[in-house]
Amino acid sequence: MKQFTHLLTDPVGLHARPAGQLAKLAAGFACNIRLATPENEADAKRILAVMKLAAKQNTPLTITCEGIDEEMAAAAISEFLAANL
Repeated sequence: MKQFTHLLTDPVGLHARPAGQLAKLAAGFACNIRLATPENEADAKRILAVMKLAAKQNTPLTITCEGIDEEMAAAAISEFLAANL
């Protein structure tokens, strides 16, 4: 299991466009990928679940990858979050 935390810096937070891109990226991996805020948790492969997190700026987002390709998934998602959120 790989787990890391990312602090959202985007002024709009985790909004529709990056939520869709994140879900699409996560869907490309076989492992289970979960996103969690202090209040909620979601399957990263489901765009509506990701959007339902309603994560605002300065919200810590904990990402957990568990499965065969967890190392690659964690690296790709970390890179995506750093570049976009």
